[in-house]
Amino acid sequence: MVRVDTKPALKTTPIPQSARVQLPSGATVQDALNKMGARIGEFDRVEPSSYTILKDGTKIIIFQRQEIYDVKEAAIPYEQQTVRSMNLPVGDIRMIQAGENGTEEITFRRVYEGNVEISNNQIKSVVVKEPVSQILMTGSQIPFTPFDIPGILAYISGGNAWVMEGSTSKRRPLVMNGKLDGRVFSLSPDGSWLLFSQRVQEKEKINSLFVVRTDGISKDPLALQVDNIIQFAGWVPGSSLRIAFSSVEPRTAAPGWQANNDLYLLDFSANGWVSKRVQVLSSNAGGVYGWWGTNFLFSPDGSKLLYVRPDEIGTVDVNEGKQLPLVKITPLQTQADWAWVPGVSWNPDGGMLYTVTHKAQATAELAETSTVFDLAAVLLDGTTVPIVSQAGMFAYPIPSPVQALSTGENAYQLAYLQAIFANQSQTSRYRLVVSDRDGSNKKVIFPTEGMLGLDPQQVIWSPQALTGKKEGKAILTNASVTGYVVAFIYQKDIWFGDVDTGIARQVSGENSVTKIDWR
Repeated sequence: MVRVDTKPALKTTPIPQSARVQLPSGATVQDALNKMGARIGEFDRVEPSSYTILKDGTKIIIFQRQEIYDVKEAAIPYEQQTVRSMNLPVGDIRMIQAGENGTEEITFRRVYEGNVEISNNQIKSVVVKEPVSQILMTGSQIPFTPFDIPGILAYISGGNAWVMEGSTSKRRPLVMNGKLDGRVFSLSPDGSWLLFSQRVQEKEKINSLFVVRTDGISKDPLALQVDNIIQFAGWVPGSSLRIAFSSVEPRTAAPGWQANNDLYLLDFSANGWVSKRVQVLSSNAGGVYGWWGTNFLFSPDGSKLLYVRPDEIGTVDVNEGKQLPLVKITPLQTQADWAWVPGVSWNPDGGMLYTVTHKAQATAELAETSTVFDLAAVLLDGTTVPIVSQAGMFAYPIPSPVQALSTGENAYQLAYLQAIFANQSQTSRYRLVVSDRDGSNKKVIFPTEGMLGLDPQQVIWSPQALTGKKEGKAILTNASVTGYVVAFIYQKDIWFGDVDTGIARQVSGENSVTKIDWR
């Protein structure tokens, strides 16, 4: 004969129940529970254990357990950011955004056995309200000569978006939350909108896409309801209200994502409407090293679309959703958690491409390990014409706007980066070089003697020359800059390289610039 007692989880449950059960010799605790018809909850505990052989007079106790879920509200402390501004004198500090704590709901799972709490664990946290960073602006006014500039120049400084318009001395903030990650940062064709990505504090999200007007009419960014963008998002030429993008899936393993190599189109409006996405390319393997991702590039008039990946450059048939190979690339074996994708740009009329080719090397056992990277032009029939030998893997060639020469001919120049140590271009710093479109008449713009080279980056041409007239008004009153300039980042500040004089000048003093665009 054995006795089975049930002990409730809390005082509020009924009085403990007992029962006596008679069983044959050799029976187990589980046999006794089965004969009694006892219901054992998922979290209940039985003493002795269910496989124990019973003896006469054994007492079996069922300890009932009960779960209780508590939801508590907690504050998320705001961060304090300090940004440097050349609009304020050195030592002057101003608050440009007050900090505000956020709120999160935290769910706890508490388990009771008898009247004793045996566990209390957090199982979920949901951000109800994002914190607002406190932003202090400190002066870093340095006596740089201001330049009148055409168009609008946008840049990221300290994770915030700023613009220069009219002059390098006229700067104003666009987005001041410290969350811009620089993955996407692009002005619309007419410069009226800025497309950008920023970090988000949500599980399974790396970042999200937003747009904001650059004229200051609407200061609140518009969420495009697009997440996880690493390799590509950009404007469709001919429209300031349509973008294209390619997505990834977050992963815990390096590099932190698996590319989908897809492509979508999305429209939005100034009043906050966002369309459903339209698929151009479905998810695909993306060729060799496809996990890293595919980049895309529209021709200047939007009539053609390139795809660029570690092993191939080609065009996209938007109507059929097909990829048509143009140039095969020897993929670089990096032996790391990243893949090399060559920088590519269209010439102004969309008739050919500038890119970097990866060539086999006699001293390399495998073509994939070669350190030879040449700058080349690629015709739309796939013909490749070498331009600059051993430019380096991060040359990022980009043509200038079309310029009228004194002869009456319309022409353009080519800006690119030249590796200082060509055989080590993966780790080398670079020189900024400007040449004619065929690679002739090279001129090194930066660095000058005694200065370090540039980190790899996509440099940006000014949309117009900084001298002359536009709509009857002088573009530049300071004649020390004579024409087109190339904007670049050096030691986290913006610099202009004057193509005519070959002189480079620093135009910002924030020491925190990470991205620029100019329209």
